[in-house]
Amino acid sequence: MSVKWGVLGTANIAKGCTIPGMQFAGNCELYAIAGRDESKVERYKNDFGFSKGYVGYDKLLEDPDVQAVYIPLPNNLHKEWVIKALKAGKHVLCEKPLALNAADAKEMFDTAKENNVILMEAYAYLHGQYIDSLRSDIRSGVIGEVDLIETAFYTQGYVEDIRIHKSMGGGAVYDLGCYCTTMILSLIDSDIEYVKASAEFNDDGADVFASAIMKFKNGVRAAFNVGMVFDPEVNGRRDRLYIHGSRGTIVSNVEYNQEGRLSYTVISGTREFHPSINVSHNYMLEIEQLGRCIEKGEAPHITPEFSIKNAEVMDMVLSQIGY
Repeated sequence: MSVKWGVLGTANIAKGCTIPGMQFAGNCELYAIAGRDESKVERYKNDFGFSKGYVGYDKLLEDPDVQAVYIPLPNNLHKEWVIKALKAGKHVLCEKPLALNAADAKEMFDTAKENNVILMEAYAYLHGQYIDSLRSDIRSGVIGEVDLIETAFYTQGYVEDIRIHKSMGGGAVYDLGCYCTTMILSLIDSDIEYVKASAEFNDDGADVFASAIMKFKNGVRAAFNVGMVFDPEVNGRRDRLYIHGSRGTIVSNVEYNQEGRLSYTVISGTREFHPSINVSHNYMLEIEQLGRCIEKGEAPHITPEFSIKNAEVMDMVLSQIGY
């Protein structure tokens, strides 16, 4: 059995990442694509093999054969179209960040529950074997008790892009910081005690560089740095992760959402070793997992509770920087 998917929008993340993941997924049928531009819809339909193409998002939601919808629209449109899709009886995978604040996230999950459908936030990397390996090493006690996590995500600056417009939910914290906060929350099981943060803004009011520190009630500290700071003419990117424990450290320069043979460094006392993990296409894993939720009743890997907690942390950071 395969789930019939509709894609609500022709964004680059859909074209370059999620739709290819759908093509790899064993339980997914690329059924429908919707967009505002007829020629673009036709191109996506032909290039990826969708059965149906719709000019207009509502038309896709009106198709009774669509079982699940992937939403890669700009951040400021997530709430509107997620709720419309849920009320149309569709299961939904929505690009990160799911909502612009925790209150909206709660409303969206409440709507899913009311309509007896599944809503999951799209953090493909959290489905992959890389994050599983990190968690396994931490649970093994090889670095002792974790007391500090630091991560960073830098990309090139943008000349003209939805990511740099505040009115569209743009900015480095929304676009990049959500990766950092979810990484931190996936490795620390505790409530937040406090957050402190600051940022640099562009003329449009969106943050382009931000830093945050946080402390959890169990005593663990965390920090992240994000920025759209590299030369726009250079396709630059830099990700990092540092996990400090009472007996050692884990250091990684693996970029978020990567696949293939990946490795990081574990230093424990005088020993140093480099786990090598074969990571599948994260977006395929994400689609297959939600497909199993729909067909077999599996629980969503990215739970409503996790997404809401992350949205609450994002609220704290955005409030601190004065977004």
